[in-house]
Amino acid sequence: MKFSFINSLLTTLIVSFFSLSQAMAVDMHGVMCGSDIRPADQKVIDEFMNDNPGVNVTLEAVPWGTCQDKVINLAIAGDPVSFSYIGSRTLKGLAENNLIVPVDIPLSQQRMYQDGVLDTVTYKGKIWGYPHAFSTKALFMNCDLLAKAGVRCDGPRTWDELYSMAEAVTNNVPGVSGIGLAGKDFDNTMHQFLNYLYSNGGQVIDPDTNEITLNSPNTIETLEFYAKLANVSQEGPLAWERSQLRELLNDEKIAMYIDGPWGRGQHKEELNMKTVRIPAGPSGSRGTLLITDSVAVFNGTGHEEMASKLVAQLCSGEAQYDLDTSWGLTPIMKYPEIGRVPPLNEDYWMMFIKAIKDGGPEPLFVDYKAFQSVMNSMIQGAILGEGDAADLVAEAAEELEEYK
Repeated sequence: MKFSFINSLLTTLIVSFFSLSQAMAVDMHGVMCGSDIRPADQKVIDEFMNDNPGVNVTLEAVPWGTCQDKVINLAIAGDPVSFSYIGSRTLKGLAENNLIVPVDIPLSQQRMYQDGVLDTVTYKGKIWGYPHAFSTKALFMNCDLLAKAGVRCDGPRTWDELYSMAEAVTNNVPGVSGIGLAGKDFDNTMHQFLNYLYSNGGQVIDPDTNEITLNSPNTIETLEFYAKLANVSQEGPLAWERSQLRELLNDEKIAMYIDGPWGRGQHKEELNMKTVRIPAGPSGSRGTLLITDSVAVFNGTGHEEMASKLVAQLCSGEAQYDLDTSWGLTPIMKYPEIGRVPPLNEDYWMMFIKAIKDGGPEPLFVDYKAFQSVMNSMIQGAILGEGDAADLVAEAAEELEEYK
């Protein structure tokens, strides 16, 4: 009788233990955009699971073209992933719809970021994602093509100088256009335009007041100049986006274009290239668009705090350093200040870093796709000569009120 009671008690305790273990188990599903999981990310995942018994993390690689839409649609359907790589441009809409949670980045880690990085993920005073991939932009020039046009390969300081250089190439080097111009219905058409807008003291939306500020003399000047560049660009700019311009540069069909720091690794080695800051517009100073992609923690999983803890590790230390170095990004961290060697060649790296202080963040809208569509329609209308720049800007600004 006594042994029967003890056996029964032990059985009850064992069942209770396993039930409690199952209740404490946490299954997390994360998504990273791309074709493969980076070994540096998987290492963080493995170490995290080892340090947190009962936590199981599945990390899925989803192709770039469908990655963002997949995780957003899952969240809308009530079946969110735990965390995902995502364009910071979407954070405002996700936050307004309660699909993600704000993240608490310690001040010690906040100080590690380059100035301006956290502005790209901040809305209503809260940080909505861990910045993970960061870029500024610069002007890439083929010095040999410029020389054939009788132009010195010096970085243009103003838009007028840039146009004169592009015009000289177009008029004097057969089969070559002066500059590559993005006009396709694609996100980087708007991004290319914003590089010029921020170089002319312009703005789309005030992040503090949420006021649409697009309708300004600065924007009108920028739109007029962007359309003017079509006179010295490749034929039919509405058929081209930035990555295609890179191919034109490699084929020596254009002499200049704007790209991120990864551009150098994607240009043919035999090209005699020089990289310089984007020139200043008549109403501004040298500027650039600051873009980040982030890793956001989704709401409704029941383990948001645990997911945030893991994401903090994915977006710092060795995993973050590996991303910057392998992807050729503008370094997101102040690496020298934390005892790390800068990921890129010193002079080249510093040029992209120095541009940060003059840059502006990618504008945040609740409906980002609608915002992008409005901006691209404005840009394309100017290139095609479908209206006066002032009218196109005013119309776009009015439309944007609906999507802010």
